[in-house]
Amino acid sequence: MPDELANCSVCCCTTTNKILTVVFMVLLMLAILFGNALTLAVVFGTKHFHTPQGYLKASLAVADLAVGIFVVPVSVYAEISLMIQKSAPEWMVRNSQKATFHPCSLIGPVFAGCTLVSITTIFLLTIERSIAVLKPLHKESVITKKRTCILIAISWIGSFFLATSPMVFTNKIALEYNPCSRMCNYALGSTDFPSQAWNILLLFPAFDFTLLGSTVVINIISLTTIRQHSKRRQHLAETETQGVTKPTFSDIKAARTIGTLTLAFTASFTPIAVFVVGNVFGNEWCEFSFFAFWILTTNSCCNVIIYGVRDQKFRNCAYQLIVCAKLNNAPKPTECENTERTNTIREHARKP
Repeated sequence: MPDELANCSVCCCTTTNKILTVVFMVLLMLAILFGNALTLAVVFGTKHFHTPQGYLKASLAVADLAVGIFVVPVSVYAEISLMIQKSAPEWMVRNSQKATFHPCSLIGPVFAGCTLVSITTIFLLTIERSIAVLKPLHKESVITKKRTCILIAISWIGSFFLATSPMVFTNKIALEYNPCSRMCNYALGSTDFPSQAWNILLLFPAFDFTLLGSTVVINIISLTTIRQHSKRRQHLAETETQGVTKPTFSDIKAARTIGTLTLAFTASFTPIAVFVVGNVFGNEWCEFSFFAFWILTTNSCCNVIIYGVRDQKFRNCAYQLIVCAKLNNAPKPTECENTERTNTIREHARKP
C-alpha cells in the first residue's frame, strides 16, 4: 500500500516529479496566504471598502485563506513525509473510520465547505452588482451592511452543513488521504464500490452548478444592460439623458469584475465537478483527479490578481500597504483616501 500511495499519480512517479510537486504546493500555499491576507488588509484597512461588496470580498478571502492555512499544508506534510521516510504514515493508509483521529476528518470538510462558501459568495456578489446596475435607485435601501452580514453568516453555515452531510446522513462515507489527488477526499468506508450512499456526493455538483448557472445568467443580464447603457450614452446627447436613471461608472466596472470572478471560478470548478460525477459512477480517473483538485485549489490565489488588474482603487491601496510594510511604517489611510478621491473624480469624467 505505501508503494502504491507513493507512486499512484503520474505527477509523482519519479523523485524529480515528487520534488516539483512539493515545490508547486509550497509556492501555491504562500501565494494563497499572501494574496488573501493582502485582500483582507485592504478591505478592513480602507474606509472605501467598508461596504456590502467589500464584506463579501472579505468573506471570499477568508474562505480562500482557510484553504492555504489548513488544506494545502496537510498535502505538503504528507508528500514530504513520503519522500523522507520512504513509507506512508499510518493515517495516510487508513480512512477516518479506521483511525481514532484522522487529519482528513477536519481538512476534507474544510476544503469542501470553503469551496461552497466561495460559490455562494460569488453568487451574492453577482446579486449585489445586478441590483446596482439594474435598479440603481434601490441599491442603498436593498443592499445594506446588516443584510449582507446575515447572508454571509447563512452562506457559511449552509455551506459547512452541506460539506459535512455525507458523514452526517450515512455511515458509509469516510475521509481519506487520496493517493491520486494528493489531498483529503471523501471515500467509501468499509463498503465495496458501488454503493447507493456514494450518490449523496452528487449534492455537491448539483448545488454548485445550480448556483453557478444562476450566477452566469445574472451576469449576462447585467453585462447586457451595461452594453445597452453604453450604446445609449454614445447616441444620445447629455441633455436628453439627464432624466434617465443609470448606474455609476464604479458600479459598471465592479459588475464586470464580478463577471470575471465568475468566469475564473467556473473554469476552475468544472474539472472537479466532472471528476465527482465520474467517481460516483465508478470511474477512478487517478491522474485527472490530481489536476482537477489542484486547479480548483489554485483559484484560491486568483481573486486578488483579478482585483489588482480590474480595480484601480484596490491596486493603489494594496501597493501602499506593501510599500509601508517594507518601510516598517503603518499605512497612512489619508494617502489611500486621497488617491481614491482622485480616482473617483477621474471615473466620473469618463464614459462607460
